[in-house]
Amino acid sequence: MRILATLMLVAMAAIFFAADRFDEHYLWAGFVRAFAEAAMVGGLADWFAVTALFRHPLGLPIPHTAIIPRNKDRIGDTLASFLRDNFLTPSVVARRMRTVDVAGALGRFLANPAPEGRLKEGGSRLLAQFLESLDKERLGGMVTGAVSSRLKTLEVSPLMGRSLDAAITEERHVPILDSIVTWAGRTLDANEDLIREMIHKRAGWIMRLAGLDEKLADAIVDGLRRLTIDMAVDPHHPLRSKAEEALANLAWDMQHDPEMRLKVEGWKAEILGNKAVGAWVGEMWENTRAALLRAARDPDRALAGKFGETLKQIGASLQDDPRLKGAINQFARRAAVGAVATYGSGIVTLVSETVRGWDAKTVTLRLEGAVGRDLQYIRINGTLVGGLVGLAIHTIEVLS
Repeated sequence: MRILATLMLVAMAAIFFAADRFDEHYLWAGFVRAFAEAAMVGGLADWFAVTALFRHPLGLPIPHTAIIPRNKDRIGDTLASFLRDNFLTPSVVARRMRTVDVAGALGRFLANPAPEGRLKEGGSRLLAQFLESLDKERLGGMVTGAVSSRLKTLEVSPLMGRSLDAAITEERHVPILDSIVTWAGRTLDANEDLIREMIHKRAGWIMRLAGLDEKLADAIVDGLRRLTIDMAVDPHHPLRSKAEEALANLAWDMQHDPEMRLKVEGWKAEILGNKAVGAWVGEMWENTRAALLRAARDPDRALAGKFGETLKQIGASLQDDPRLKGAINQFARRAAVGAVATYGSGIVTLVSETVRGWDAKTVTLRLEGAVGRDLQYIRINGTLVGGLVGLAIHTIEVLS
């Protein structure tokens, strides 16, 4: 548009000089000359006016030019004052919030969420973008550190003791004992050759010479196998009772024995100091973050299942309970007014200081880029309107 406006000005100059040569010989040339001459004046005047807004014309320090760069600080202050007086005052926000039914809108959305909607999709997209914007390594370190710090300050021994005690009372330890017995039997079967070799090496030469080492190995292996089978089929086996008694004593010691509690805390510290545990916590957070991202990208999942039913019940209460609705709306109004009262001046200062922080060139380029085409239309219109005015004046002069 700047090139077009400049070419029009050049064209008017060429037409003016061409018509000036024929002005004495042809009547029509005078009208063309008057139009082109006035068009040049109008185009040059509007070029000067448009240029003077943003810079010095031709680089000359003419007074009252480069208006916007010279007054950018005042522009920022004026814009900030406009925001403060018309948007960021507690009275304006309170008056506006009186007509906003936050609780009703939230209740309708939760009770009957639309299959498709900007609110659901926008909230889902916002949550997904927020999660994606977080620094994974830094956030993972923060999560790992927070979990480790919490575990370090938490005395786990009494908690583990009470959990074990409750498991024994409710007989939830029985499957664990069964698994241990089954594992012992499978381990015995898998390592029978190793046991026989150990007995053979430790038997004296007299026993090996008499072949008693093999009989001893058979007796030991068979005895262990019968023991595991008996423990598996007999819930009241003496060894199972001893194991249960040992578990009960362990549960009591972890709750009440200072020495045992110190041992557990020492084991906990060693576990937390292991790099593999830190990596596991970090991986757990990444899996959680990935699951949150998947749910955020699919807004329907957030409102499904029991959690979705709970949200619907809350939504119905928000619509049907006037006291609850009034309390939430009042809270929303107070929160909005309080936020404006607390942070409104900060926002205004931010706007003002941001504009002040821009250099003059940045302000010029941003404003000129925003309204540049319309500014060039001013030059084009000035050229055409100036030419028409010049033509009218010349016509009146000829007719008079």
